[in-house]
Amino acid sequence: MKVLWQGVYPALTTPFTDDDSLDFSTFESNLQAQLNAGVHGVVLGGTLGEASSLLNEEKYDLVRFTVEKVGGKVPVVMNIAEQTTRAATEAAREAERCGASGLMLLPPMRYNADARETLTYFQSVANATSLPIMIYNNPVDYKILVTLDMFETMAEWPTIEAVKESTRDVSNVTRMLNRFGDRFKILCGVDTIALESLLLGAHGWVAGLVDAFPKETVAIYELAQAGRYAEAAAIYRWFLPLLELDIHPKLVQYIKLAEVATGLGTEHVRAPRLPLDTHERARIWQIIQDAMAKRPKL
Repeated sequence: MKVLWQGVYPALTTPFTDDDSLDFSTFESNLQAQLNAGVHGVVLGGTLGEASSLLNEEKYDLVRFTVEKVGGKVPVVMNIAEQTTRAATEAAREAERCGASGLMLLPPMRYNADARETLTYFQSVANATSLPIMIYNNPVDYKILVTLDMFETMAEWPTIEAVKESTRDVSNVTRMLNRFGDRFKILCGVDTIALESLLLGAHGWVAGLVDAFPKETVAIYELAQAGRYAEAAAIYRWFLPLLELDIHPKLVQYIKLAEVATGLGTEHVRAPRLPLDTHERARIWQIIQDAMAKRPKL
């Protein structure tokens, strides 16, 4: 299925059972809630999907399962976050064999590659598959900035189609548009600046709190696209205390707790992540409950 790289793409969490296996039943329930809300694609095995904790075969099982369950309604994008070029190219080929529609691609993990090395890594993956690719530009968490000059080079590579813009500098949306026009689709990857990014011309939103609040997330996007900015802003202002859970090192635990509150998930995480301690859980739960008490009617 063709990836348009616009709209709301949930970065889906990966649910686990209490014995640390993949919980496909809970995953399917959340996936269906996302589809019912009108999301435009899904991303598997990203940061929220606990990519660093998943075995390769688990990632591919999730892709195959998701492709079957969405039935062509939306594209399925698999994240690649690998330490070596060889592992990344093999993952890209396997994602394609499993039926993924596209890839989200991080720079090499753990090694702080320079621009030449990073571009060679990206090109090797692009050459290994026919799938379209969204570059994940997140120097805050992953320490490598993909610069405008690097995108200038990648503009010559036809399957590099989009960027998940997570520099946390909202003006980077304008810089990309000024330099490249419509060459790359831009999807905001930081919940707390999503509406601002959309109003500046971003094409979509790779969202986190959508996992617990799919209807509200899609509503913000659709209202922004329709020019109904005041209505979008009203929902966004209500949403912001929750969206701030997306920019904490424990975003996985926090967002999974929000899924519990809305009936869309469980709290199980995979070690080395641990469940929240009693005090922290109570504090985050209160933030979620305060928002739930004022949840807007759409």
